Amino acid sequence: MELDRSIKFPATDEAQDLVKWGLDSFHPAVALACSFSLEDVVLVHMAVQVRPDVRVFAIDTGRLNEETYQCADAVRRRLNVNIEWYFPERQAVEKMEREEGLFSFHESLEARHACCRIRKVEPLSRALSGLKAWVTGLRRGQGVTRSELKPIVRDEAHGGIIKISPIATWEFEQLWNYVRHHNLPYNRLHDIGYPSIGCEPCTRAVRTGEDARAGRWWWESPEHKECGLHINDNKQDCRTLQN
Repeated sequence: MELDRSIKFPATDEAQDLVKWGLDSFHPAVALACSFSLEDVVLVHMAVQVRPDVRVFAIDTGRLNEETYQCADAVRRRLNVNIEWYFPERQAVEKMEREEGLFSFHESLEARHACCRIRKVEPLSRALSGLKAWVTGLRRGQGVTRSELKPIVRDEAHGGIIKISPIATWEFEQLWNYVRHHNLPYNRLHDIGYPSIGCEPCTRAVRTGEDARAGRWWWESPEHKECGLHINDNKQDCRTLQN
């Protein structure tokens, strides 16, 4: 899909400006993906300052921590947002668990990818259907797979829509400062060493000195620590394609 030349991209990479640009430019065909991490809570707060009716969606994989559900409900109440929940296809989950067992994702990289496709990737494709843009909480500091992340890219994996990562350059301490300053709810797993939070059986606390995603699929090599939601995000910034 050719890039829409009528899009006026922002010259700044300030997070609040990128959020405002995305919502002003694409509403209602733009949504914020929320996993209730520190990153996403920050972005939801920024977004409701621009549009109280911002679209926020979340994926319930069926294997989330109880703390994540608690955070989701606290965010919904505190920021008065309607969260659009998406779930895996029931028949696909049933087939996988009946044939492969409940912990097949430990057996091989291929099996783990298969589980992620069913529980995350397919629901995401439905969540993004019909959108022109989406907003994510990705950051460069989250690990080697995201080290060259650009704030605005064209998401070829999802039909060439615009993908906006407003806090791509933020450090983890900036997130904490923002949450504390605005007295926002957050996932309590962050208090016990979880900088990155996914499905319960695939996430653990990190050790001192480890990167933010070391606790995700800890039995795999760092370069494999993606689930398929974010493919090849170290790509060219959309703004350079119009120059």
